[in-house]
Amino acid sequence: MISLKYKQLLVVGFILAAIVCSNLFFTKKPDPPGPYGTDMVGSKACQSCHADIYKSHIETAHYRDSRPAETKYIKGSFQEGKNVFNYNPFMSVAMLKDGKRLVQSAQVSGTEVQRAYFDIVIGSGRKGQSYLSWMDNSLYQLPISYYAETNTWCNSPGFPKMFKFDRGINLACLECHTTYAKAVGKVGNDDVYDKAALVLGIDCERCHGGGGKHVSYHLANVKDTVGRYIVNTARMERGIRVDGCALCHSGIRKGIEPPFTFQVGDTLSKYSQGNPISDKADTLDVHGNQFGLMAASKCYIKSAEMDCSSCHNVHKDEFNKPKIFNAKCMTCHGGKNQVHCSLKPEAGLVLENKCIDCHMPILSSNAIRLDVNGKETLMPDRIRTHYISIYKNLNGSASR
Repeated sequence: MISLKYKQLLVVGFILAAIVCSNLFFTKKPDPPGPYGTDMVGSKACQSCHADIYKSHIETAHYRDSRPAETKYIKGSFQEGKNVFNYNPFMSVAMLKDGKRLVQSAQVSGTEVQRAYFDIVIGSGRKGQSYLSWMDNSLYQLPISYYAETNTWCNSPGFPKMFKFDRGINLACLECHTTYAKAVGKVGNDDVYDKAALVLGIDCERCHGGGGKHVSYHLANVKDTVGRYIVNTARMERGIRVDGCALCHSGIRKGIEPPFTFQVGDTLSKYSQGNPISDKADTLDVHGNQFGLMAASKCYIKSAEMDCSSCHNVHKDEFNKPKIFNAKCMTCHGGKNQVHCSLKPEAGLVLENKCIDCHMPILSSNAIRLDVNGKETLMPDRIRTHYISIYKNLNGSASR
């Protein structure tokens, strides 16, 4: 004879089993949002313990490198008289507002022949911006970009002197412009994305790894001040430290493994092959080999510790603050027994304020030429070289 209590336990057991089976068969488990699996929790989870770093980091070009295409994030003007890019007297692209959305409208003799919406902004705007548009679940670059130096619309780099809307954005592009993206297939040569997995911006977890376990541990162990379960390359050898930057700052790389499989803290050469270390100025472009230029410099070669973070604080917006970088130079060139500048300055010139202007000058790119609204002469993009040397002139020639 089965007791009443046993019958009750049996019923409860069947109910629990039914719930488990229901979850197994009818609930779809979400795909991991990134290479660190479900351990990714988002930058805001870092804010409670790292408030100052979080507050300054969200103002950086890295964090703002990709964002939704909202008017407040787009630098170019939609005002009448400033919103049209002319290829020639007959062909143009107008930047228009279409209800709550923004659009690039390709026109021939004033008649629209094609249009595509702004969906994603690429670039913080300090140098320029380009724009991406969704077509189903694939991304395409829009033909018109923004150039900060002239505060005008311009041709997207590499586009012919006419509009086109079929330049597909592959996963390798998003590896350097987002925290995470996931391709789930292809249509022709174009990647098809899982929109729900896309994480815009370059946030904390892009460089430090998924923070879920780290956050959980330290919330439960507030007295432990040693960072656990998180990537901190400051404690690693120089090659590993610079690999995290070289992924996106060593030019177009040849893939060995799929995009997003490399994680900061690992050896980059296992995942992709970079460009040779070079001091040639023709490597300057928006996808230039800044790491290669730095690594070819005597400052880097003669120092066992110098890396990208020796000059750059990635947690702070230091753009257009040359005094910060000049001060970094003086940490190695300002002491009694250190190498000093031998230039005899003109009256009133303070050499300590001119370090990077003389030894890392802004040069014209030989790779990127921009059409700023139908001008006959294309304007070269201007970029600060990372090859540190003594420059005899400012045409890219440096003494060895």
